This record gives sequence, C-alpha cells and structure tokens, in this order.
Amino acid sequence: MPHKVLMPALSPTMTEGKLSKWMKKEGDKVKAGQVLAEIETDKATMEVEAVDEGTLGKIYVAAGTEGVKVNTLIAVLLEEGESVPDVIPAQAGIQKAVQPSHDSQDAPTRSWTPACAGVTKEVGGRIAASPLAKRLAKEKGIDLSRVQGSGPHGRIVKADLSNVIPAKAGIQSPPATSSIDAKALADAYQIPYKLIPNSGVRKVIAKRLLESKQTVPHYYLTVHCDIDKLLQVRKEVNENATGYKISVNDFIVKAAALAQIKVPNANVSWTDEAVLQYTRVDISVAVATENGLITPIIKDAANKSLKDISNEMKDLAARAKAGKLKPQEFQGGTMSVSNLGMFGVSEFTAIINPPQACILAVGAGEQRAVVKDGKLAVATMLTATASFDHRAIDGAVGAEYLAAFKKLIEESPVGLLL
Repeated sequence: MPHKVLMPALSPTMTEGKLSKWMKKEGDKVKAGQVLAEIETDKATMEVEAVDEGTLGKIYVAAGTEGVKVNTLIAVLLEEGESVPDVIPAQAGIQKAVQPSHDSQDAPTRSWTPACAGVTKEVGGRIAASPLAKRLAKEKGIDLSRVQGSGPHGRIVKADLSNVIPAKAGIQSPPATSSIDAKALADAYQIPYKLIPNSGVRKVIAKRLLESKQTVPHYYLTVHCDIDKLLQVRKEVNENATGYKISVNDFIVKAAALAQIKVPNANVSWTDEAVLQYTRVDISVAVATENGLITPIIKDAANKSLKDISNEMKDLAARAKAGKLKPQEFQGGTMSVSNLGMFGVSEFTAIINPPQACILAVGAGEQRAVVKDGKLAVATMLTATASFDHRAIDGAVGAEYLAAFKKLIEESPVGLLL
C-alpha cells in the first residue's frame, strides 16, 4: 500500500516549516528509519525519518521551500509495482506549499482598488485570501472585500495589502515592522551592503522579542556579587575533578534555580486568569548559534549537582549549535539565564522570554575597587541584572529574589556543589 509522506508537526506549536533539504531523490530505495529530509523549524533543523520502506516515487515540495504547512503532502513512497498515477491522480490530494514569491517581503507593491474596479474571488461565500493576508487585514482594519487579489485565481496575498487604506483609520497604515525602509534608504544614498536572508529562527526571535517589549511591562534590578570565594571553590573542585570541569556559569545556573526555591513568588508566569506558580525550576540558558539565539533547558536545576548541570549544559549547547535539539529541550522553562561575561561585557539588561516572567543577565567577573569593613580593597565582582514582568512579580519580590541569589553566590558557594 502506498505511503503518503506529510509535513510533520515537530513541536506542539509548529504550524509550518521550511523543507531545507531532501536526503533521498526520486527513484531511491528507502528503508524504515532512514532519513528522508531535513526540516527547519523556528528553532532547529530536524530530520524526518521514513516509517515505511519503499521507493521514493514522487517529491511534491522542492528543497528550500519555506512556509510549508503541517500535514502538507511532501512526497510519496511506493511499493513494488506501483506508480505515481496509481497513488495520486493529477491535482488530487496535493496541498500546495506556500511559495515565498507570494507573501514575501520582496513582492511588488500593490495599490488599493475599489470593489467596482475588480472582482475578488470568493469560495463558498468566503473571500479567498492567504492566512497571512487575513491576519494582517484584521490587525489593520482592512475590508478584504474591497481588495483586488493578485495571487492564483484572484487570491489575496500580503503584497495586495501594502498600500491599502484601512477603513477604520482613514489613513495609510504604517508598515508592520518599521517606519523606515533600511534597504530603500541604502539604495537612495548608495550605501554599499549585502543581503543576508533571515533564517526561520531569526524571524521568530525578532517577532517574539518585539512582542515581549511591547506587551510585557519590564523592570530591572541589579546586584553586584563578590565571587572571590566562589572562584576559590571552583578552582579546588576542578583540580580534583575527573572527566568534567565546572564553569562559573554552572554556579550561576544552580544559584538562580535555588533562589527561585527560596522565593517561590518569583517562579511564576502571568496569565489573564491567574498567576502560574511553578513547583519546579527549569532554567533556560541562552546559547548563541549561527542562526540566532536558542535557549536549551536544564530541567529541575535546583535538584541537580553542579557536575550534572555542567555535563548536561555542555551536551545541550553542542547540539543547539548543530541544530539537533528536540523541541522539548528548548521549549518551556520557568526562567532564563543569559551570560555575556565570556565576551568581556560588564553588565547588560535582557528581554524577557514570554511566558516566563524573569531573565537574569550576567556580566563578566572583574577586579574592582570595593570598600570592606571601612577600608578600600580589591575584589572580583560580578554584576547581575534581572528583568522582571511587573504583572506577575512585584518589585519587593524581585528584590528578595536577587538578594537570595547574591547570598548564594557570595556566602554559600560550597552549598551549590550539592
């Protein structure tokens, strides 16, 4: 019996992805478990394995196609003696992939056209429009019945809405991302540049961070931690360790998690109905990759030893950079830690990663002049700035959390080993 290969949902939130590469070509023999293709999701590149054996009879979605909806037919496996016409008659059972040319940023600008000037194609009493065009029209208050579609069979696509005047506003809608077109400006003033296409990861990062800054009321609190005692403990542990090395970041992850246990009102997320108070601390740790930032998760970090955190973090970071993380390894988390100390950054503030309500931004350990017991001294100081969601975490709770973190780092680094 023929087997249809559909675009898989590689995570609970995935609705579409990019079919980045075919590992087999039409006519190849395929065994169950062999990798058929690579799919790029919003956070990683994952492999699609064949669940049956047969011959790859037909590929319906070409490599490099973006915006392929989940459950779209992408290929078909044939048993011996079968042929493609026996399985998929022409135009039957094929859901076309979304091609970049229709709804891409580079599509030509269209002008608004009154209904009398052209006919918008309707299907079953509904206006034919792409999902993206429908969403943008709703956001901008645009009546789709008054828009001339330029897509297949008169379908309305994103480009058709570029210069449409929203009925509600009576003025031209501003661009969705920026009021200034950087490319047009560079062209006008002949500023040399090269175009670096945005990866799926980069697009999602941009969308989510913009949403976070626009919708989450951030506030920031900073503490300066003396880490001389911690560095001494780390040195002694690593001198006697076999097969692993503890980093300063491992101490920070453990301290951040334990501080959440000590101040449970900071281990929360906001919803309109209730504040979710988590009973476990899962730390999302920011890792830089070629495609953008990704946050693999150390689950139940408060109850793991530094050795376990260190080994787990090394494995997660390596697979994150290779794009091999599973969705459950980077989706979720109850708070985040972002450490730029290794780049020499003294201090910074970070953007909250919704639905989390806290992210800890950690700078480099530096020797600074401090006052101890009324006398000037030199100590290795580390600056940590927490960003909090004020809807879920009040200022006093945020201060209590940072005080607990500082105490663990400064006074109890030995206790973090357990």
